[in-house]
Amino acid sequence: MSQQPKSSDDENQTEMYIRVKRNKTTYFLQCLPSEKVLQIKEKLQVLIDEPVNNQRLILIQTGEVLDDSKSLADQKVENDAAVALTLRKADNEFEDVNVVKPDDYIRDGDGGSNW
Repeated sequence: MSQQPKSSDDENQTEMYIRVKRNKTTYFLQCLPSEKVLQIKEKLQVLIDEPVNNQRLILIQTGEVLDDSKSLADQKVENDAAVALTLRKADNEFEDVNVVKPDDYIRDGDGGSNW
């Protein structure tokens, strides 16, 4: 398989994916480090039918709200990063982050056999 020559713009353009989590749902989005957060929200809009201005993305590792005008690389979002999605509520405020962790599924006394 031959590789295409890379221009300087393509430097650092290895495809990556991020995990966008909300409640019990995880969306796996393929993206490039150079993509702006707004472009990620546009991909999500197709999946969840929520306008981009009603979405907020938060890097779970740091709790930092991602800026629409900056790229993933600018905000240190790396391959396989987990990002929380919150949506705007009727009162114009954003909902709290609600991401279910795998530990939340383990019930006392069953030894975690539900995995």
